[in-house]
Amino acid sequence: MGVASDERQQLCDLLSRVGPDAPTLCGEWRTRDLAVHLVVRERRPDALAGRFVKSLSGRSDKIEGELRELPFSDLIDRIRQGPPKWNPLGIGAVDETVNSAEFYVHHEDVRRAQPDWQPRPTDDAREEALWKALSKSAKVFYGRSPVGVTLRRPDGSEIAAKQGPRTVRILGEPSELILHAFSRNVARVSFEGNDADVLAVEDLRRSF
Repeated sequence: MGVASDERQQLCDLLSRVGPDAPTLCGEWRTRDLAVHLVVRERRPDALAGRFVKSLSGRSDKIEGELRELPFSDLIDRIRQGPPKWNPLGIGAVDETVNSAEFYVHHEDVRRAQPDWQPRPTDDAREEALWKALSKSAKVFYGRSPVGVTLRRPDGSEIAAKQGPRTVRILGEPSELILHAFSRNVARVSFEGNDADVLAVEDLRRSF
């Protein structure tokens, strides 16, 4: 099993424990809303289309509404099973590349929204997978930054996320850096740079 699969299964276990109405870090979403999102993402591309094509938005709302009416355990089962065979996300290498970050972040969205959450022990395989994901996506996350952005992990490795005349360096474990990239304010990172530039990066609307 890879990191994407591990995070998927652990998220499903956590969803089963906390139930459908637990808070998340995804704005006003509760855990049922997050579960519906994950099912739509992997199993209902026709509903996804409504987010980009206005004329299809009604169909998207209908599909998501029907999914919300399902027993929560059914939604969890669909997530746990992974993508159907027709979805390329079900291919092992594609799953690991695309879903490691997705399921790690959403796992933490539920974990860190709980009042008694604690940091997980460091896992080298997870950190490497998330660093790899960041190396491919950092320029998308930080591309609109008005200043340069460099991501740095504790071993000194860096990713140049955005070039600029002045640079803010964001320091942390890959698992925390990717939470920052996804605009999760709970990310345990630190900054190097002048205060105005750091504030500009923090105010940036990140994520895809």
